[in-house]
Amino acid sequence: MDDLCSALCAAFMDALPISGVALSAFTGSERETTLCASDALAARLDELQFDLGEGPRWEAVVTRSPVLLPDVRSMTHEKWPVFGTALAGTAAQALFVFPLAVGAVDIGVVELYRTTPGDLTESERASARVLADRAAWSLLRQLLVPDSGEDAGIGLSASRREIHQATGMVLAQIGGTAAEALLLLRAHAFANGQTVRETSDEVLERRLDFTPPPDA
Repeated sequence: MDDLCSALCAAFMDALPISGVALSAFTGSERETTLCASDALAARLDELQFDLGEGPRWEAVVTRSPVLLPDVRSMTHEKWPVFGTALAGTAAQALFVFPLAVGAVDIGVVELYRTTPGDLTESERASARVLADRAAWSLLRQLLVPDSGEDAGIGLSASRREIHQATGMVLAQIGGTAAEALLLLRAHAFANGQTVRETSDEVLERRLDFTPPPDA
């Protein structure tokens, strides 16, 4: 897991004109976990927002959209005044936060910073979104390695048919593969303390939809 997370952070550093990156994941009933940080400042920016309960990372989580702050020194930080004050004492001058999500499942956030002001270009934003999508899928697969005993807990063949049907519906919603659709069902169940069958029932009853939101 450590090697994977380091590789994910390195991918952002290699592809984008940034000074540092931190990546955090939500792990079901467990508390949020910082999986990697390229340097001490990246770790500090992530920690500050988590401890204070405010900052662009939280807006990205709630809106499920990127939050781009190309010049933090020129902002009033009305949305997060305490974090804004703390931010002034660091070398960060630009922050870019991208949510990590797959369908209806929130995986975490990736936070990028620069020590010089300036926005990302459209091409760089697109690259960051692609990297965020890849990171979300990679983390989802790693966090939800199928348990060999899970099938035994699914129950009777009728339950398995429901899961198969729900997988097909999710597949149509996300346009991926059957394996990815089942992974999303597992992820939602994991994050919400449900069984895969319970999550499948919600999909079949159309109370749960994994259709990705339109690009921000």
